[in-house]
Amino acid sequence: MTIRVLIADDHGVVRQGLRMFLGSDPEIEILGEARHGVEAVELARQLRPDVVLMDLLMPVMDGIAATVTIRRELPDTEVVALTSVLEDASIADAVRAGAIGYLLKDTEAQELRRTIKAAAAGQVQLSPQVTARLLREVVIPEKTPTLTEREISVLRLLAQGKSNKDIAQTLNISEQTVKTHVGHILGKLGVSSRTQAALFAVRSGLAYIGPPDRK
Repeated sequence: MTIRVLIADDHGVVRQGLRMFLGSDPEIEILGEARHGVEAVELARQLRPDVVLMDLLMPVMDGIAATVTIRRELPDTEVVALTSVLEDASIADAVRAGAIGYLLKDTEAQELRRTIKAAAAGQVQLSPQVTARLLREVVIPEKTPTLTEREISVLRLLAQGKSNKDIAQTLNISEQTVKTHVGHILGKLGVSSRTQAALFAVRSGLAYIGPPDRK
């Protein structure tokens, strides 16, 4: 299945480079390019991409605000944040906004493609170092919400970096049922991304996040 991607960055050279890096992969289709956050939101509404590569610093509307809107209106669209600087505050802002992944702009093409495919599959991809930063910066619910046993099972596997397909196979349920459970989990936790849910699982002792799966 082809992964449909929208690129959002205010620099034409960056957009061109991303299109070139990703265009050689037959599993990835570039739907369009946005020059700022407002355009990113408008194109996301029209094109319904699987993944948005979102620059955080853009004119008119920044990437954080655009991510919030896209995740609220299009819950099936995942957002991967792109930035030139690894800062605790920007990582936390991106995750709070609903981004499932976080990449530096100097990331190698192979890693970029892998992260997009992981995001499309619903995989939370965080290194232990980034997890440690997020656990300090991101506010998650202090009062434990009531999750069903099945929701806890899904959350634990999600936090371990499993894809929707892997979770479905492990629990012997359909991928659509996994997505439904994830939606219920996010609602109960009051968060907008799988990454935030995974952090809740780590902090509450339900799971730990190890090195990202490089398969």
